[in-house]
Amino acid sequence: MQLLSLQIGAAANVAAQGSDAWWDKEWHTSFYKQSTAGRQWLGYEGLRNDEQADRKNHGGVDRAVCVYASDHYPWWQQTLSLAAMPFGAFGENFTTAGLVEDQVCIGDVFSVGEALVQVSQPRQPCWKLARRWQVKDLAAQVERTGLTGYYFRVLRHGFVVAGDDFTLEERLFPAWTIRRCHEIMYHEKEDIGAARELSLCPALSGVWKDSLWARVASRQV
Repeated sequence: MQLLSLQIGAAANVAAQGSDAWWDKEWHTSFYKQSTAGRQWLGYEGLRNDEQADRKNHGGVDRAVCVYASDHYPWWQQTLSLAAMPFGAFGENFTTAGLVEDQVCIGDVFSVGEALVQVSQPRQPCWKLARRWQVKDLAAQVERTGLTGYYFRVLRHGFVVAGDDFTLEERLFPAWTIRRCHEIMYHEKEDIGAARELSLCPALSGVWKDSLWARVASRQV
């Protein structure tokens, strides 16, 4: 389990290219993150000099680091017929070797470099992924496959660098893999009992707790 690549990006306007394609509009994004060599400071709201264009839906303490496994890249390159998908193609800060969705659980605590991080929630794919790669249903494809990635909160700040190993320090909730949480949120919406149980997981992000509890309270699908 290793940190293969580390990406940072500033929010910026991306100009339209002048075509009539659905994706070709000016937009404000920090999706175009660049791999960074050398030690980088990881604080409690993420990597220094990294930005989020939409702070309502991205960033914050529970979503300090976006993580995606390199294990998925070959499948996506073949499925999407995209030869050039560099690390960071999914907008992630950390590209990992291993640590895929059915092996990682909510609340898992990992040491990496000088930092200590904890898994907080699955990633919810958004429209920016589709626009970046000009594949209109890409967010839906990611949701359908469950190859979403996930987020870390930072329990101890410190320097990290590409090549650092991840060490699992603690596994608090082995039943709540990222894949299982994704299934409950998106594919088992009628299972109110599962939604209630997951919403009570102490290590789950506040955003996911609120969303699941609203489902339970309203009993609406």
